[in-house]
Amino acid sequence: MRLKASGKIVVILVVLGIAFGAYRIWFKNLVPGSTGSLDSVPVSQISLPNIKDSQGNGMSIPMPDTGNGGCTDKPEVRMLGYAWNAQMGLMFAVGGPQATKGSLMCENGVNLKWARQDDNGKLTDALVAFASDLSQGKENSDKGAHFVAIMGDGSATFLKGTNDALKRLGPEYRAKVVGSIGYSRGEDKFMGPATWKLEPTASRGGLVAGVIRDGDWNIAQKWLGDNGLKTNPNEKTWDPDALNWVNADDYLDAAKKYITGYSEDRPVVRNGKKTGETKHVTVNACVTWTPGDVNVAKKKGGLVPIVSTKEYASQMPCVIIGIDKWMKSHRDIVDGLLLAAAEGGDAVKSSDSALQVAAEVSAKLYGEKDSDASYWKKYYKGAEEQDATGMPVSLGGSMASNLTDSFVSFGLAEGGANLFGATYSLFGNLVVQQYPNLVPKIDPVDEIQDTSYYRDLQKKNISTAAPKPTVTPGNTPGLQLSKKEWHIPFDTGRATFSSTAQQDLYKLRQDLLVASNTTVEIRGHTDAVGNPASNMALSEARAFAVKSWLEKQFPLNFPTGRIKVVARGQEEPIAPNTTAEGRAQNRRVEVIIQSIKQ
Repeated sequence: MRLKASGKIVVILVVLGIAFGAYRIWFKNLVPGSTGSLDSVPVSQISLPNIKDSQGNGMSIPMPDTGNGGCTDKPEVRMLGYAWNAQMGLMFAVGGPQATKGSLMCENGVNLKWARQDDNGKLTDALVAFASDLSQGKENSDKGAHFVAIMGDGSATFLKGTNDALKRLGPEYRAKVVGSIGYSRGEDKFMGPATWKLEPTASRGGLVAGVIRDGDWNIAQKWLGDNGLKTNPNEKTWDPDALNWVNADDYLDAAKKYITGYSEDRPVVRNGKKTGETKHVTVNACVTWTPGDVNVAKKKGGLVPIVSTKEYASQMPCVIIGIDKWMKSHRDIVDGLLLAAAEGGDAVKSSDSALQVAAEVSAKLYGEKDSDASYWKKYYKGAEEQDATGMPVSLGGSMASNLTDSFVSFGLAEGGANLFGATYSLFGNLVVQQYPNLVPKIDPVDEIQDTSYYRDLQKKNISTAAPKPTVTPGNTPGLQLSKKEWHIPFDTGRATFSSTAQQDLYKLRQDLLVASNTTVEIRGHTDAVGNPASNMALSEARAFAVKSWLEKQFPLNFPTGRIKVVARGQEEPIAPNTTAEGRAQNRRVEVIIQSIKQ
């Protein structure tokens, strides 16, 4: 149930003069469809960066004592977080509810106390309560929490609301992201009929249950944008030309609404206007994560993962957030916490015994009904199982980050992009785009992230350099996930970019930093002016120019073998070559994103 809050964007009204408190207005409690328009909107292209898993390098791993007794001689440091397998490395590092004897946390000088909290509003309250005491000189306050852990793709709206509430204390009390300790790698997913996966346009008129404006909602929005489709932001109407939504209380409720066949009567809209008709609609898809995806498969079945964080592998980091003033005064604790979590990530990557311990700690701390250690371990790894209809379906899947992974996440590895920054900005701006009356803007990423703690660890040469990844596609391509046309300006008759091409190239770069577990095919097209053979060569040269530009920008994110070039010349026009407008449409680059064949 980690999603109650990711799906509710916090609008916090701070009342000056009140030492404690802020009133939260969550999307769930707002007037449905209050976006200023009834029109369904095309989803802007959403791009995520590429991240590569580091492999555990095999080591002797001491196991923590999961009983009592740790490092209580050190100041208590509290963290709140969701029930989420991306924290598996942290679970091993803590060893129990509070850092245990022999744990990585104690070994790194951090007496960490961890507790589950799924409600982002309460996570905000915990940070505000701690910061309020800190502002009154109470350095070791027993109120609230020093840190919270949330989904990175929802951090923009969370931090906007939280920092609005903290403004009264002063800019030094701003909440900031300082680390990333894991990723969802498949468990968060958009589940729908198999026909949608094969033909995305078949999703038009579909009704999806999910927590609106949450991380899994983001997955579906990204898929829509990749395929040039529309979303209907008004969850009280039905648009036959868009994907429509039913708001759920949490991720389990999203699954339940599909399982029980939840239905509504809704007014029909087209092109932003009500038609006067009413349509009885039933939920036929959902966005959820484990155990929600398991419930869908076992209790009803019939849905497949349309797309998930297995493909959009950089979308959903588990990020650590704390109060800037306290962290700057306690750098040794922040460094120790991040290092312990990363060492825990290495442990569960390298050792099945360490993963078992982490799963046992997870089962104890999460307290989910009918979910023991074997459950969390199984779905941390991910599993291919048959659903209630006998259809195979992928369930679960997460990754714990080691220190190299964390460096890659924040662009601290040579040749890599700031993956968290891209995710933060892209999904934050998505909410601003679709719900401007509720979230008119987000804070710039430079104001809410602080990578200096990881730089501390880099200076100590604790971690090796990031790996140099390559992609070796199989003989047969994977399933096509999306197809998008780009009209990048080139100099006439040449394969050199025109002076106006930079904006398009940067946007394309962002769109191709979408999903790390994919291959990319760039298809070059020309108009029919000139010789067909020359046009074929020109289309190939232009496609190669785009490929080379991308690989030089971020070689870590566009490794050798990920991008393939195909020349089409003038053979596949999409408009008549008899007009200037038609020829301009035909001079294009098509980008095909495919899953990697397993």
